[in-house]
Parts: sequence; C-alpha cells; structure tokens
Amino acid sequence: MSKKRKNIYARLACTGIVKNYRMYVPYLLTCIGMVMMHYILYFLMESEQIAAMKGGDTLQTMLSYGSGVFCIFAVIFLFYTSSFLIRSRKREFGLYNILGMDKRNLARILIWENVIVAFLSFLGGLFCGILFSKLAELCMAYVLEEKAGMAISIGWGPMAKTVRLFLVIFLLILLNALFQVGKAKPIDLLHSNAVGEKPPKGNRLFAFVGVILLAAAYCIAIKIEDPMSAFMLFFVAVGMVIIATYLLFISGSVVFCRILRKNKKYYYKPNHFISVSSMQYRMKRNGAGLASICILSTMVLVMLSSTACMYFGNEDRLKERYQRQIELYEYTFDAGYKEKIEETVDHVLSGLQVEKENLLSYGFLSMAGYSDGAEVLLNEEEVIEEFGVFDYSKMTDIYLVPVEDYNRLMGKEEKLGKNEVILYSTGNDYEYDTITLEGNDVWKVKNLADSFVKDGNTMATIFDTLYLFVPDQSYIDHVETLQKEYYGNNISTKTTYYGFDISAGEELQQEAAAQISAALDKMEEEDGNFPSVEQQCRAAQRADFYALYSGLFVLGILLAIVFVAATVLIMYYKQITEGFEDQARFDIMRKVGMTKREIRSSIHSQMFTVFLLPLLLAGIHTGFAFPIVQKLLLLFAVTNTKLLVITTVLAFLLFAVFYTVVYVLTSRVYYKIVSGAK
Repeated sequence: MSKKRKNIYARLACTGIVKNYRMYVPYLLTCIGMVMMHYILYFLMESEQIAAMKGGDTLQTMLSYGSGVFCIFAVIFLFYTSSFLIRSRKREFGLYNILGMDKRNLARILIWENVIVAFLSFLGGLFCGILFSKLAELCMAYVLEEKAGMAISIGWGPMAKTVRLFLVIFLLILLNALFQVGKAKPIDLLHSNAVGEKPPKGNRLFAFVGVILLAAAYCIAIKIEDPMSAFMLFFVAVGMVIIATYLLFISGSVVFCRILRKNKKYYYKPNHFISVSSMQYRMKRNGAGLASICILSTMVLVMLSSTACMYFGNEDRLKERYQRQIELYEYTFDAGYKEKIEETVDHVLSGLQVEKENLLSYGFLSMAGYSDGAEVLLNEEEVIEEFGVFDYSKMTDIYLVPVEDYNRLMGKEEKLGKNEVILYSTGNDYEYDTITLEGNDVWKVKNLADSFVKDGNTMATIFDTLYLFVPDQSYIDHVETLQKEYYGNNISTKTTYYGFDISAGEELQQEAAAQISAALDKMEEEDGNFPSVEQQCRAAQRADFYALYSGLFVLGILLAIVFVAATVLIMYYKQITEGFEDQARFDIMRKVGMTKREIRSSIHSQMFTVFLLPLLLAGIHTGFAFPIVQKLLLLFAVTNTKLLVITTVLAFLLFAVFYTVVYVLTSRVYYKIVSGAK
C-alpha cells in the first residue's frame, strides 16, 4: 500500500473522530480514566514506600485482591460502551461502501481509528496516572499515619502491565468493530439509523417471572440470619435481582406503557402521547439500557455504603476487637504460672514507670458447637451424618467460666449446686431449662445472666456465644477430659485472659508490649513446661487494622468510579442515539403544528419517566439488600448498624444528586438533537 493511500485512511479516521466528537470525546475520556486508574492501582500495589510502612503489606494485599475485579469490569465496560460508537458510525460506513470502498478499506479506517484512540488513551492515561500516583501514595501514607517522600517516580512495571492489558482490550474492541461492519450489507449500514425496534412479545409472562424472581431475592435477603448463610446466598440473590431487573425493564416496562395508554386522561395529552408511544415502540433496547443503569447504580450504592461504613468505623471496631490496650492469652489454668506472668508484667511496667488500669482477668474453656435444642453437638461429621446438612446459623461458640470469676467481675454472689449453671447468650434468648454438651451430663440452667465482660476473641467471632458459668474449675477439667477422649486434643482450649490499659501514649504501649513479650519468651526458653502465651497490643495492630479496611475502601471507590462512569456513558449514549432516531419524527411534529414548548414538554415527560425508574428501583434494591449486607459485614467485624444506615442513606442522596445532574445535562443534549439546534 502506498504512503499516500495510508494517509487517506488516517485522514478519514481523524475526520470521523472529529465529526463524531459527541460520541468520541466521552469515550476517549473514559479510556484515559481507565488507563489512569489501572496504573495507579498497580503503582500502589508495587510501591516500595508503602511496603515499608506499618500495615503497608496488608494494604497492598487487599489492593491485589481487587485488581482482578477491576480488570474484568474495565474489559466489560469499555467493550460495551464501544458498541455505541459502532452503531452510530454504521450509516457513515454504509455511505463509504456505496461510494466505492470495500470492506477491506473500511477495515483500514477502523484500524486507524482504534490506533488513534489507543494512542491518545495511553498518552493521556499514563501521564495522568504518573501525575496522580504520587497523590494516591500520599493519601495512603496519611491513612496509615506514616510519611512518604515528595519525589515523583515512574512505575515501569505497572506501566508495562497497564499497556499489556489495554492493548488486549483495544484489540478486542477492534475485532468486534470489524465483525459488526464486515457482516453487514451496504444497504443495512446505510439505513441502520432508521431501523426501529418492534415491541417485544410475551411481556406479561416475562414481567410476571421478573416479579416472582425479585420477590424471591428480596425474601432471601430479609430472612437470612447469620453471616455464613449470607455469604453463600449473596451471589444467588444478586443473580436473581439482575435477571429480574432486566425482565422488568424490558418486558414490564412495555406493560407499564400499555397501562399508561389505557389511562385516557393521562395518555391523550400532546406531551404524554408522544413520549409514551415512543417508549413503547423501542422499549426492548431502551429497557435493557435502563436495567443496566439500575444494576450499576445499585452496585455503586452498595459498594460505597458498605466500604465507607468499614472505613469510618475503624476506631470503634479496633476498640471492640481489642478491649484492652494490652491483652495476654495464657493457655493454661496453672495458678503458679499465672502468678509468674503477672509478676513479669508488673516488673516491665514498673521499669517504664507506668501503671495498669482497667484490669480484666478470668479463665475459660472454649470450644465450638452445633446447637440442637437443649443439646450442643461437638463433632461436625456426626452433625452432617445426622442432619444431612451443616446449618451455620446453629453454630455456637461455647465458653465455660467458673462462677467465682463471674461473681468477681459482675459484682454478684451467685451460688450453684451440683450440675447447675448460669447461662448467658449473646444471640437469641435461650429457651430451655437444661443444656447438654455432647458426651457430658445434663446441666440445669438455674437462671439467665443479663450480660458479661468482653474480650478480643469473643468480639472477633461471627457466631453467637453461649457463656456457661459452672460451679468450679473441676467442671471445666471434667469437660476438657471428656472432649479429648471423644474428639482429640483440638476440640477445646483452656485459656486465662489477662488484659489491661496503661496511662501512656501508643509508642510507650508498643514498647511495653514488646518488653513483656520478650520477657515471656525468655521464661519459656528457660522452662520447658512454661505455658504458651499469646500477646496482643491494640496500638501495634492499628496499622494493619486500618490498612485492611482502607484497602477495601480504596477498592470500593475505584470500582464505584468505574460503575458511575458506565452509568453516565450509558445515559449519554442513550440520549445521543435516541435523539438522532427521533430527530425526523419531531421534525414532522413541528411541521404539523407542534410548538417548541410542546416538544420540550414531551421530551421532559419521556426523559423523566424513563430515567426516574432506574434510580427508584436502585433505591429499593439497596433497601432490601441492607439486611444481607449487614450480615456480610459481620464477617469483617462490622457491628455498627447505625453507621451503616447513615452511610447508605448518604450514599443514596449523593448519588441521587449526581444522577439528577447527569439526567439534566443529557436531556439537554437530546433536546438539541431533536430540535435541530446547532
């Protein structure tokens, strides 16, 4: 091919992009944004400065988990939005075809167009990515309460990964464009804009199925009671909601239009007559776009509300997880070793000139069980064999505590007889008069306790907890012996909890914890029988704790940006393509006497009806998803339901404002097209 002919195809490609700037500018900006976000994401994942920070490795791990999800949605999103471009250009390609260009010539124009878009996307995206990557790094350092240098660096590894990914995406987009144009006949290309949509058939049946699926998904979300069931059924419910939403918008919307047509007072008005007729005629394609907008809007709302709740509730959740600033878990009940550990702690604190505050100490035997009425089963294999299924909602953590410790901590004077217990449940009220641990005697529940102290381990569990306050330690030793005989050494754990605060800053807290840990390690080396002691410090865990939820929040923001961008582009392209389709129809209406005011009123009626529905249904989806999301967040130790309500409401209000602004702007574009305004 001569150089002159190459220049012709390149010029035609540039001319096509410039003439169709309404379609290409938003698409090009989106591509630049996707390249930029992908580069920044991988830059943060591989940043040496972040890796050197406290909690940095945890943050990078969370970002790596979400990188695959981001890549998948980037491919789907760009592939989907590019289809609008091809559809809008078919008439132009048909004209080229009739004027003498064959499919190979058209293919060369498409190749040049994609090369230009890819080049501009890489140039703008990588430039913005390098520019804003330092800002992102500084934000992550702020979240981790660390400092980062101000020098801007280029991540060659992230750049190479970004280029490889988007080269594949642009290649897929090009192949799809070549296929779309290549399979079409010249006359079909020329008249593509004039092709309408036939009203879909079987609307009532599909609408009914959609209602049933949506009702079933809502029931699943409402009735789920435990986090594990929520985790297993979440994606089932999501799939049902997606299918139901598409059925309702594609088929149910036509039924809705027919209902409006039967309402003579509403339908026989100039603005409603035109808008309802237009919506019903092409609702099959229109409904699919609206359903996509609704699903994407719901994803944005759920993702932002849940990740924001996790992030902004960090401090409260940190204090719930670590009830005391320094916590020791001694895995024995030996009084002699317990005294030595306490003396070691006192010696370290004395050397640092600080004192203990809010001391909490008690012993317990812990095990996991399966509640079956008044009996707690302890063998998972036997549970599955007997019931055929393992119901996680019946999983229970069991804590046996001497009543002596209960009285001391709660200020009580309870006395228990033989085989009597006091019971406290963190979940539903216990309804039985007795309780039996599998293989043990039947214990009578003397009374129910109103509350008990908390420690980090009990706050970290996602299951309900049963505290059984027994007459003395011999009951604990007896149960431990029986469980080991039946199920081995790992069925239960005997623990002494020892937690306290100190009147010092976080640096001194970490220093105290480090010295205590070193002193206990030395004692363990000197005495082979010295018990295992696990030490936890709230201040030392803060960085990793914040990094975990900050990473999830960053991922939530990035994915929300992708979904919002998809929502905006779908709304914009819908207005553009439908504007060109309706231009001739409104031109005829003007010629038969319809005024500009009536045209604007008709457009407003149509746009308001069409775009209000996805927002309303997204709000309903989010409301019914709240119970299942609340249960899922328990897996991340998020128990602040009030904060989740606040973040959900704020997310919906902010998104509604943004959605309204986009609606107003895109409806203006539609009006300019159909009215013939320059």
